[in-house]
Amino acid sequence: MGKLSTHVLDTANGRPAVGMNIELRRTPSGEVIKTLTTNNDGRTDEPVLGPDEIAAGDYELVFHVGAYFGEAKFLDIVPVRFRISDPSQNYHVPLLCSPWSYSTYRGS
Repeated sequence: MGKLSTHVLDTANGRPAVGMNIELRRTPSGEVIKTLTTNNDGRTDEPVLGPDEIAAGDYELVFHVGAYFGEAKFLDIVPVRFRISDPSQNYHVPLLCSPWSYSTYRGS
C-alpha cells in the first residue's frame, strides 16, 4: 500500500516551515480526517495517511499559512485539492509558500 505525505517550505525566509498546522479533509463533505503540525524539517512526524489509512477518493490539504506568518500575512488558508486514484502509490503534496504566494506539485 502507498501513503500520503507533505512538507512545507518557507520560501520568504529560505527554510522549512516549522510549526504550521495542516488539516486533511475529505471533499466535497469537508470532513476533517486529521490535523497535523510540521516539525523542524517542515514535514509531519507521521504520514498524512499511512498504508493502513490511504483510500481512493477526493481530498484537500488545508495549510494554515496566515497563522504561520503572523502579522505579515496576505494569504490565510491555502487549500490544495487532489485525488487519490490508486492507493497502492505514494502521493506527496509539498507546499512552497511565502506570505504572498504559494506553489505546489505532486512529488514522489
